[in-house]
Amino acid sequence: MSITRRTVLGGALSAGALLTSKDALAAETTAKAPARGRSKPNIIYIMADDMGYGDLGSYGKVYQTPNIDRIGADGIKFNQAYSNSAVCTATRVGLITGRYQNRLRVGQEEPLGAADKIGLEPETPTMPRYMQKLGYRTVLVGKWHMGDPPKFGPLKSGYDRFFGLYAGGKDYFIQPTTGNGGLRDGDTLLGQHRYLTDELGDRALREIREAKADNVPLFMSLHFTAPHWPWEGPEDLKVAQDAKGALFTAENGSISIFQKMLTSLDINVGKILQQLADVGLDNDTLVIFTSDNGGERYSNVWPLTGMKTELLEGGIRVPMLARWPARIKAGGVSEQVCISMDWMPTFIEAAGAPRNFDAPTDGMSILPQLTGTGPVVNRRLFWEYKANDQAAHRDGIWKYLRLAGHEYLFNLDFDVHERANFARREPARFEAMKKAHADWAATMLPYTAETTSYNLVGQVPDRYNALPPAPAPTPAGE
Repeated sequence: MSITRRTVLGGALSAGALLTSKDALAAETTAKAPARGRSKPNIIYIMADDMGYGDLGSYGKVYQTPNIDRIGADGIKFNQAYSNSAVCTATRVGLITGRYQNRLRVGQEEPLGAADKIGLEPETPTMPRYMQKLGYRTVLVGKWHMGDPPKFGPLKSGYDRFFGLYAGGKDYFIQPTTGNGGLRDGDTLLGQHRYLTDELGDRALREIREAKADNVPLFMSLHFTAPHWPWEGPEDLKVAQDAKGALFTAENGSISIFQKMLTSLDINVGKILQQLADVGLDNDTLVIFTSDNGGERYSNVWPLTGMKTELLEGGIRVPMLARWPARIKAGGVSEQVCISMDWMPTFIEAAGAPRNFDAPTDGMSILPQLTGTGPVVNRRLFWEYKANDQAAHRDGIWKYLRLAGHEYLFNLDFDVHERANFARREPARFEAMKKAHADWAATMLPYTAETTSYNLVGQVPDRYNALPPAPAPTPAGE
């Protein structure tokens, strides 16, 4: 399968056209020469951790994030961007492979549990590997969370350089002296570090400077841990010391501390934008800012409902901004539905890959929508989540949802708050979308008893207007 406008759209719009799990895992690519005579943009993909839909000032107007908001003001803001999952590991698998994460065993982890035994297999085709073949230096700064060394890791899956953490999170100040939960430079565990957001931001600045000095196009995944717990601002060293590095420290959180964490993140993003201007890379660098899933606890998701670990909009719809002064007109707003796995084909196209560049994907290149050269395209997207037996299917403005034994049909254009259940009013549509999800799920790997699935038990849709609990599925073979 080659990355072309026609093939990518075909794969995105037809559930029946999806790659089989066997085909996707077996797919290997052959190095192709980059297109000649075209300048390759630098690409910086910035992903926050557990940032809710309304946690940016430009979306929610509750918290202040002026530097991050500038990305959208200088470029384009997407109102209907989604994460591949309602939790981090699964989304990261979808992002790095450009596929539904449910095709891979590690992608069923919500989030990853046995990181020493389960992970992204090194032979899996990945976005950074494709970017390497297109002549890019590939860098991961920040969170990995797709398996621990010695078997797994970013340096085994296509990244040339790594500065960050293998685990799902860590204290913003306290550095463990052993294990895989600490901040690392490559494979070397650091002895100590400053506030984690600052460390990751400063390393990103260094990578930009060195790529410029080496005259090599840069593809950098910058995966901050903010505003993921523990809730510690830059001035909360004593809080961390008193907690002795215990991650959760739930009693220390507040809206004020959450704003401090966002402010630190915003300052570091501002430094990155300034660094690009200082070294002359501003005009032809594509910068993306988004989140790995919806928010929790202190996040603002209004007007959505739900949170991290739920397939309600608040668990999977995320803020997404992009700027590329050479090709994206400032001040744009898009209603294009998009998802994490779209970035792989988008970046490959932006890099000027040959038309026959082989990169299997379940996503769609949204480069035409980014640059204003293509119309909004209807999407059919699917989600599963093990905890509370969740399923979701978006088709245009309609969404089928199964959660905690109840089923719903929502018109998101009419009611993005997910309260008005149209299942009885539109029975034919409800049944068709439910069946489409079942057909899609049959092509994915099944969940097993060993699969980890995190459950925050947050909000649920209106139970007064819910259908009765769906009957339990008949076991296979009966």
